[in-house]
Amino acid sequence: MISRGIPREEPETKRMVKILTEKSSSRPAPKTHHKIWPGKPYPLGATWDGGGVNYALYSEHAEAVELLLFDDSSPQHAAAVIRLPERTGPIWHGYLSQVRPGQLYGYRVYGPYEPEQGHRFNPNKVLLDPYAKAIGRPLRWDESLFGYKSKVGYDGSRSEEDLAFSTRDSAPYAPLGAVVDNAFDWGADHPPNIPWEDTIIYETHVKGITQRHPKVPRKLRGMYLGLATHPILEHLHDLGVTTVQLLPVHAKVHDLRLVQQGLRNYWGYNTLSFFAPEPEYATNGATSAVKEFKQMVKTLHGAGLEVIIDVVYNHTAESNRLGPTLSFRGIDNRAYYKENPSNHRFLIDYTGTGNTLDAGNPYVLQLIMDSLRYWVTEMHVDGFRFDLASALARDLYDVNMLAAFFQVIQQDPVLSQVKLIAEPWDVGPGGYHVGNFPWQWTEWNGRYRDAVRRFWRGDEGTMGEFATRVAGSSDLYELSGRRPFASINFVTAHDGFTMEDLVSYEQKHNHANGEFNRDGNNANNSINGGVEGPTNDPRVLAKRDALKRSLVATLMLSQGVPMLLGGDELSRTQCGNNNAYCQDNTISWYDWDLDERAEEFLAFVKHVIAFRKAHRSFRRHHFLTGRADSAGIRDALWWHPEGREMDSEDWRAPSLHAFGLLLRGDRIEGMDAHGQPLHDDTLLLLVNAGDLPVTVRLPIKEAGDPQHWKVDFESVTTRDAYGAAEEVVVDPHELMVLRAVS
Repeated sequence: MISRGIPREEPETKRMVKILTEKSSSRPAPKTHHKIWPGKPYPLGATWDGGGVNYALYSEHAEAVELLLFDDSSPQHAAAVIRLPERTGPIWHGYLSQVRPGQLYGYRVYGPYEPEQGHRFNPNKVLLDPYAKAIGRPLRWDESLFGYKSKVGYDGSRSEEDLAFSTRDSAPYAPLGAVVDNAFDWGADHPPNIPWEDTIIYETHVKGITQRHPKVPRKLRGMYLGLATHPILEHLHDLGVTTVQLLPVHAKVHDLRLVQQGLRNYWGYNTLSFFAPEPEYATNGATSAVKEFKQMVKTLHGAGLEVIIDVVYNHTAESNRLGPTLSFRGIDNRAYYKENPSNHRFLIDYTGTGNTLDAGNPYVLQLIMDSLRYWVTEMHVDGFRFDLASALARDLYDVNMLAAFFQVIQQDPVLSQVKLIAEPWDVGPGGYHVGNFPWQWTEWNGRYRDAVRRFWRGDEGTMGEFATRVAGSSDLYELSGRRPFASINFVTAHDGFTMEDLVSYEQKHNHANGEFNRDGNNANNSINGGVEGPTNDPRVLAKRDALKRSLVATLMLSQGVPMLLGGDELSRTQCGNNNAYCQDNTISWYDWDLDERAEEFLAFVKHVIAFRKAHRSFRRHHFLTGRADSAGIRDALWWHPEGREMDSEDWRAPSLHAFGLLLRGDRIEGMDAHGQPLHDDTLLLLVNAGDLPVTVRLPIKEAGDPQHWKVDFESVTTRDAYGAAEEVVVDPHELMVLRAVS
């Protein structure tokens, strides 16, 4: 038998009286000294207008909504309980003239508790406003946060408990929203507007980059303002990156399982609120999170750096049907989440987290778009990286690249002008869509990552795809009219090995995560150089250093947009952990105490970034064609070590691990900002992924003119110029760039 919070068979009048008066014994009686006006259905959320606050909440299936106001002095129970007086369509709303910014609030939402019909209303649970702009009080885990009866809290092994209605009051433990005043002095702040082809992304965590930096003031370490301090800005400037991409900064929940194990959701892919910045990264929590985030953005903009944030609109922190009732589930479970159409009790999970937000619901889509616009217009971010973006394009089951989500963004005058990066997959069937996103989007190119790793590991049969990825992945993007910068190239990212670990471990070592090393990806395409993990063997270290240099050089000298994992330039290790999502400790935090080896690698990374920025040949606006122009000159050709152009048989040769790419710098299409033709030197990029040196015969002439070659860049050794028709030895695991000189 299903336990219901509100029996449906009662007459309407009697039932409404009951739901507004029936409370658990621990709940204080409502206070009514606040006078409330009807207010407006828009904007949604709690909006301060200078005279009072308008409250508006979407719930299509609710039968009544109460607004709860909490005082800082007595946060255990609401100081005032006020029924929202108006409903316009599916929006419940009211206006309070007595309320000011800083007010803590939540909701109780009344309706049927019928899990098999998808309804999980429970007025004993205090709910966070999905549009809350700040978290006024964080969640504290307690059994009362679950909408069903349970003796042990969230445990995915249970199957039937979600049918039993819980009367425990969650008011003392539930997260609360806070009314905010968005006033902020932005001064002359303006977005840097870095062109895509000139963009170099630095993916980092607010806390990870600052927590152990000795020159960041102690009180600012791990904080938004710590990221905006001079030592961090100086490092980013010297490094040469243009764009900081932050791991999720939306307010999050630390999973109960992790808390019970003494761990935390460090990465932040467990979103509680799509509007509120995470208060843990602010010096005074909710009272300062919004303003300190804005100050961070303003300071980074002032230093010429763009700010992109990683956003998680594919799921929420409420997990599956056995998860807590914190916000969306209690407000309108059936409206917010994708449900199994054959049994509404169960949620569809395309994200691996237990639930999938239903972007097909126009009000959920509005929530996502309102959130995105808020972060652009109010918080001044320059773009977004969308976690598991394929989930946002699903109809019921299939991914649809014509989905309303993409159409709304395309026509939006704000969102269509910022940088949009898709993680072009989810964990559901048919969810891998690298190369398929609309033309306004760029994509994390997972095929680039895998091809580059496998080539430098020395795998046979990888040259062809490696060459395609280095040239911009035209096979993925050109036919749909996209440009090379549609490919966000990366070798490492937050999810997986760091660069140091990629060349130091062949197996993952995730035991610290408490999941018996079952979590994380098993297919890492990594290499350890002969020893698993730390070593003092100079031969092993030399091989690792050569591989690291060639990997990062490949990343920076490929067509497309390079993304560097923050800390890789510091030779950061996670001790072989390739899924450090729960490691809020020295496993994840950057170590700024560099030894000589790490200092040398940092200098190399700076050099290769500067080299990319100095040569337009690696930042082309159009794909390489390899075709001859009217003068008989080609923009590029692939070079065999024997001193000839590569042919189709060469690409399939299993023993060949070295080749070159000749780039004609005077055949770059497009104009610069001043309307002048783009140009560069003629460059020859040579790579050798094998374990033995390879002798390469250099081109004698190009376009009829004798050429001499000067070594401009090497990942392993330093040499002088080479003359026409001479040979050059490319060392094992080396990338070399030569420049043609007359």
